Amino acid sequence: MKAPTRNRRPGFSRRAQYGLFLSYVVAVTGILVGLGLVIVAHVDPLGFAAIRGAALDVTAPVSSLGRGVVNGAVSVVDGIGAYIQAGSKNAAMARELDADRRALVHARILSLENARLRRMLHLVHDSPAPIAVARIIGSTGTSSRRLATLAAGTEDGVRPGLPVRSPEGLVGRVILSGLTASRVLLITDNASVVPVRLARGGMPALAAGRGDGSVEIRPLGAGNNPFHRGDIVLTSGTGGLYPPDVPVAVVLKRDGDVAIGWPLADPTRLDYAIVEKAYSGLPTPAPAAHAKP
Repeated sequence: MKAPTRNRRPGFSRRAQYGLFLSYVVAVTGILVGLGLVIVAHVDPLGFAAIRGAALDVTAPVSSLGRGVVNGAVSVVDGIGAYIQAGSKNAAMARELDADRRALVHARILSLENARLRRMLHLVHDSPAPIAVARIIGSTGTSSRRLATLAAGTEDGVRPGLPVRSPEGLVGRVILSGLTASRVLLITDNASVVPVRLARGGMPALAAGRGDGSVEIRPLGAGNNPFHRGDIVLTSGTGGLYPPDVPVAVVLKRDGDVAIGWPLADPTRLDYAIVEKAYSGLPTPAPAAHAKP
């Protein structure tokens, strides 16, 4: 009867005996080799260095292969991580691109606005000498009539029919003047009509007050609505009274064949206004040249 497997001893199997004997031989050989290397290192250092160099040459290919395996594993891990993070990185880049696009549009708007302000400043500097510069002491902002009161009258040279403007743009025209005060019909009044032109291209139009603080801009020519949001309209000088190239309004929106604009010179925010001479529409005669003796 055979003994149970758990009670067997190593000596019962020849294979186990040979394995145990071989392990003893390997252990003893390792010990002897180690002692020999120690003795060689003390007795012959140069020889020991040669042995180490030979061992390095033998193990170099194995080390290189192991390093390649490790690098390949790292590359695979990095590739998986990059693939996982690709979505978030793309989203972040898209957000940055949108922010840059908005900044570019904002810079373009500021550039156009600066150009417009420079043109307005040029117009103010080139305007003729005013008749009077008066303080606005009152204006109607709630009724259908849009009027303003100036603290200047006939004793200051103010007469009915004179245009009134500010550095920002056209305000209106004088319709009544007293000794020390005068009444101005604003361009937003229902009874006000101003010949204008589109600053972009020069298309002629009419700016009529709507009685609600805005103006209706109607082109004179037939065709599609030429106005766009942000367009500036200037006085054209047609018909006299208002001098040409004075800013009038900025377009807010298109409404069918017309455009709705807001005056650049808001009387509710103005402290002073300028009363100028009426524009005759005739060119200023050049000074006569003196004949040489």
